[in-house]
Amino acid sequence: MEYVTLNNGVKMPILGFGVYQIPQEETKQAVLDAISVGYRSIDTAQSYFNEEQVGEAIKETDIPREELFITTKVWIDNYGYDKCKKSVEESLEKLGVDYIDLVLLHQPFSDYYEAYRALEDLYKEGKIRAIGVSNFYPDRITDICLFGREVIPAVNQVETNPMNAQYEAQENMESLNVQMAAWAPFGEGMQGMFTNETLVNIGKKYNKSAAQVILRWLIQRKVVVVCKSTHLERIKENFDVFDFELSDEDMEEIKTLDNKDSLFFDHADPEIVKWFDEMTVVRRTQHRASEEQKKW
Repeated sequence: MEYVTLNNGVKMPILGFGVYQIPQEETKQAVLDAISVGYRSIDTAQSYFNEEQVGEAIKETDIPREELFITTKVWIDNYGYDKCKKSVEESLEKLGVDYIDLVLLHQPFSDYYEAYRALEDLYKEGKIRAIGVSNFYPDRITDICLFGREVIPAVNQVETNPMNAQYEAQENMESLNVQMAAWAPFGEGMQGMFTNETLVNIGKKYNKSAAQVILRWLIQRKVVVVCKSTHLERIKENFDVFDFELSDEDMEEIKTLDNKDSLFFDHADPEIVKWFDEMTVVRRTQHRASEEQKKW
């Protein structure tokens, strides 16, 4: 495993295992499988509704807690100072840990200034080892770094894949001493990501898959990357990316795939902001109904 050193000196694995969209009933085993393969960084979020299952895996594994790097994210409806602080305390309880290695604000909407202030205080209290944000575009990450923050974000996790490479965003983060992290490195297979001719042909030179080439491309850019699967063989394949190195020519060739457009949504689009608001209400309502049903 390779590591990056965050701006506060904390070391973070450059490759992590994510549990987004993994059902609760599959999460514990998926995390245990990932840990058995060699992953030490596990990425969850309040909005994934599977923090408790990640916590069960943490409790069951033989790997010491200090060797694991646990990330969670605060969802929009928990923004504001008091709500954010309370929600992180609840995440600590669900995860069954005394501290969380990294806590991010999940989206750049609502009262994220006060939510970030809550993270700063939790960081000072030792309940969080590092704090950061997710999906903050260059203007917003610059804003939160420069104006009134006591603790500079350690990480900004953004969509990053060959079709939306975020080179300029990375340059901006590096100038601010913020570590870039990638979600959706495979773009959920959109735009033929796994069968892309350029990626497949590069992979053939190293006897690697297009997915492995993508992960290696990000690692060589010094971008922390989170990938996920519920299939053990794919979990193993995604981890098997530390025994080869892409050439400069390979890196330049992959650069030609970048069209600078999100495969998912534009956070600057007012309609997307409205969608997030609606989705937050719907998902929280569905989750509460599901939890009530379990009680019966």
